[in-house]
Amino acid sequence: MGVMQNLSRRAFIVGSAAVAGGIAFGSYSHAEKAVATAHSNPLAAGLGPNSVTFNPWVEISPEKITLIAQHADIGQGVGSVQPIMIAEEMDLDPGQFEIRFAGPSPAYFNSGFADELAPFLAADQSPAAEEARAATLEYLRKSGLQMTGGSSTIPDTYEKLRVAGAVARETLKAAAAKRSGVPLADIRTQSGHVILPNGSKIAYVELAAEAAKIPPVLDAKPRDPSTWRMVGKPMMRLDVRPKVMGELKFGIDLKMDGMLFASVKLNPNKGQPLKSYNASKAQSMPGVKKILEIKNGVAVIATNSWYAMKAVDAIDCVWAPSTYPAEQADHWKVLEASFKPEFLGKEWRKIGDIDAGLKDGTLVEAEYRAPYLAHQPLEPLNGIGIVTDKGMEIWVSHQSPQAVQAIAATAIGLKPEQVTFHNQWAGGSFGHRLEFENVRVLAEIANQMRGTPIKLVFSREEDFLQDIPRQISLARYKGSIKNRKIVAADLKLASTAPLKGLLERMGAPSKDPDAQLAAGLWNVYYDIPNFRATSYEAQGLSPCTTWRSVGASTAGFFTESFIDELLHAAGVDPMKGRIEMCGVPTYRKLLETLAQMSDWKGPLGNGRGRGVAFVESFGTPAAEVVEVTATDRGIRIDKVWVAVDVGKVVDPVNFENQVQGGVIWGLGHAINCELTYAKGAAQQTNYNHHEAMRIYQCPVIEVRGLENDPKVRGVGEPPVPPAAPALANAIFAATGKRIREMPFNKFIDFV
Repeated sequence: MGVMQNLSRRAFIVGSAAVAGGIAFGSYSHAEKAVATAHSNPLAAGLGPNSVTFNPWVEISPEKITLIAQHADIGQGVGSVQPIMIAEEMDLDPGQFEIRFAGPSPAYFNSGFADELAPFLAADQSPAAEEARAATLEYLRKSGLQMTGGSSTIPDTYEKLRVAGAVARETLKAAAAKRSGVPLADIRTQSGHVILPNGSKIAYVELAAEAAKIPPVLDAKPRDPSTWRMVGKPMMRLDVRPKVMGELKFGIDLKMDGMLFASVKLNPNKGQPLKSYNASKAQSMPGVKKILEIKNGVAVIATNSWYAMKAVDAIDCVWAPSTYPAEQADHWKVLEASFKPEFLGKEWRKIGDIDAGLKDGTLVEAEYRAPYLAHQPLEPLNGIGIVTDKGMEIWVSHQSPQAVQAIAATAIGLKPEQVTFHNQWAGGSFGHRLEFENVRVLAEIANQMRGTPIKLVFSREEDFLQDIPRQISLARYKGSIKNRKIVAADLKLASTAPLKGLLERMGAPSKDPDAQLAAGLWNVYYDIPNFRATSYEAQGLSPCTTWRSVGASTAGFFTESFIDELLHAAGVDPMKGRIEMCGVPTYRKLLETLAQMSDWKGPLGNGRGRGVAFVESFGTPAAEVVEVTATDRGIRIDKVWVAVDVGKVVDPVNFENQVQGGVIWGLGHAINCELTYAKGAAQQTNYNHHEAMRIYQCPVIEVRGLENDPKVRGVGEPPVPPAAPALANAIFAATGKRIREMPFNKFIDFV
């Protein structure tokens, strides 16, 4: 897997070399090479007659205009906001273009990962940090890594899609000037047409053939934001109506002529093989066409998905046992024993003399826990595949197109270029569609049913059982306070390594410390004179992977809960204390805005309480206040205030929805959810055992987007990490009870 091989190691080597002066790329804007990319335009090969493509994001034929969404739409709005940024520059209106998801191509490399992979704090804008980011960006460009994740969609595409649209616009104007003889300066564009001085209009589609014969205007500049019609303005997402009306087709909705249906039963002891099976009951069940053995389980081929699911459920299987502890209690014991040098991931940050600082004041200690969690998107894993002598064609929703090619090819002995991948609209992911449980087995099944399209659908229970969960984590924190100040904080965390696990399953194992375990641990922006953040990587536990906000979803809870405990021990107001300690001006402004939004004036009393938390993840600072009331029946969450600084709010309506959704996701999982193991298998296999927040539990959520950050940031994940600690801190303020372990409903009732 060329583009993924040694990604983590290479990125850190490049970043470190830049810091040391070994590489000097200087200030680098990815928009400069957005169109004149080092990679060929993947749209060029499939162009029809009299059609034109100016770059990898725009294609015009005599019949239609197609705009490419290079990232996967997993519910976050990629299928709307990315085409809108192109359409803004091209003077297109909604309804005048079609949207297509990008196929695998290095031309769609994700430049948004540059900040995350460079080993510097997001708020660090020093020359050394910028050099490292520039070097990492150059590596990403050359490697062609194509992936959706890490809240990187807008940071990756904000500049290059506007440049792409500008190039298309100016090239179409040049074609019109050549046809009409009118000076280019006298030509303008509007609503998908070139407008000549006399008012006559030429549709873009009518200019496609002529535009294809002239060189693209690569020096075209995006317009000034003051002229924008759509970007930065409230607008309805392009996918809202078709989703509400049931018109939009997700991956699970696809149909093909001659298609048969498959469902699977795989070893619930993750990664282990099938020892034997008895399919005698299943063979005679309605609709069953064939029963197949695959790498670590069995599959039933039937005339519809329901028949396939019922039949595969009737197969008796004998499974090889798990390599990780069979029972949940032993998973915690492994974590408890992982705070040892041999499991050291990295000491990520050290300031001052931590040992002396801990002795110089009143010592505060706390232990925190966060469980495994399932991803549980509404749309279960599925896909359609067909294998012929020429190769494989696969239709599936996924965040890593190139990896899908490689995983499917490896499973059945093909080369990646023999796999044609068609990305689909996804009914959610939260990290689930970065893994490959469905891709591998679909390839195996389709290979045994050559020439026949096979539609694979996991049952909800199988989706839960095979889900690679969020990391399980345990933190042991120490701190000291003196003269109403925090003088020391020693943060130690033991956890499974989610990013390293994902990379290994992608065929690109890394020996470097898992940087995601440090998210929410080392990126603390409070002025604490003695500070240390250390991660330990537990071994021999269930495989884990990325989950919405990844490491920050656990470490953010630990760290902001502990900061609250330290401030309480110091006798300092939790909001005032954070503002006074915050060492980054834009982040301090964020906290001040949050205090103003929530009208923070200190304790509420009478069984009411407010908690505050501030976490930066994926470069985006997010701060939240949660207000609760302790009732006779339990805790009621009344209201949440959220402030997030993304540098530029591209779509205000979607921004608000993403933030509100992140808060609900964070609160619901903090309250209700955990994944536990018994006999090696996950015990929670449907929503009734892994409940999200209920509508009656959902508070009013007030959102404000700030634009003070010098860079454009993402928003899909950052609102999640502050939700749990803000809630825990609010519960303490209302009841005096500290909750240091998720889910909270193990210790307190909610209404």
